[in-house]
Amino acid sequence: MKLKHVMYAAVISAGVASAAYSQEQTETAGFYLGGGIGQFNAKIHNANDVTNTVDNWSDDTTAYKIFAGYRLNPYLGFEADYINLGKGSATSVPGNNLENKVDGFAPYVVGTVPIGRFFEVYGRAGYYFYNANRTFTDALDNSVKFKEDSDSFVWGGGVGANIGEKFNIRAEYERYDIKSMDHSDALWLNAGWRF
Repeated sequence: MKLKHVMYAAVISAGVASAAYSQEQTETAGFYLGGGIGQFNAKIHNANDVTNTVDNWSDDTTAYKIFAGYRLNPYLGFEADYINLGKGSATSVPGNNLENKVDGFAPYVVGTVPIGRFFEVYGRAGYYFYNANRTFTDALDNSVKFKEDSDSFVWGGGVGANIGEKFNIRAEYERYDIKSMDHSDALWLNAGWRF
């Protein structure tokens, strides 16, 4: 079963559980910690910087993050994430393979709109300072490595649910502007504890 289907099932289950067992959270400001698992989707339509033989490369990988943040009030907060977008490997043309690894650190500004006492929608924007390592291997097992240290604007948003007084879960979409990729985004299922 694909990670995407597991995430959908988890979000639906969490929504049902939070409706049944939710309590109003008393922590409207303060620190929080958490982590998440997700699926990173990357596409390269024409990677001239790697080789002319790489065309229409795409891959989905399992990603994870850990985060810490501070909410000034129920509506505005700041967050710092370590994001590992996984190790993707895909064949672009028969015999040629491109492996891609990306990880880094991202500070965010987070805006939240509470919906009733137990749910919330939020948007976030920040910068992703990342290291990208790519290895291209041809049919004769010759390989070329490329390294990219850069930063990119990242934005996203999602929905959250409060379970109990301090536990929060979030389903999230995030879009990255990684320079050597034509398209890069992620779906996340996050959980956090509010202090």
